[in-house]
Amino acid sequence: MLPDELRQALLIHGVSACDEVALRQALETYVPTYTLIRLAPWPARRWKCHYRLLMRDQIYDAQSVAEAYARGLLAVLEGRYQPEPETQQPLTAQDE
Repeated sequence: MLPDELRQALLIHGVSACDEVALRQALETYVPTYTLIRLAPWPARRWKCHYRLLMRDQIYDAQSVAEAYARGLLAVLEGRYQPEPETQQPLTAQDE
């Protein structure tokens, strides 16, 4: 279950789905690489969260997997996260 303020912020950006799979799929359309960590009991107590989403140099703490994906997605939609530009060059005839 997502916190109400997070759900409202997503609705402002047109995201109405709040289940884990839909939020993960929406996040993956913007972010090619991320890491979701389930914290062990002692760090969870220390940081007061159970999951940690890492996207490049940013960290989002959450109580559930869905909340972690929602926080990452919201960061992208609000412009607080800029994905890395593609570094691969397209193949040319001489590269083949």
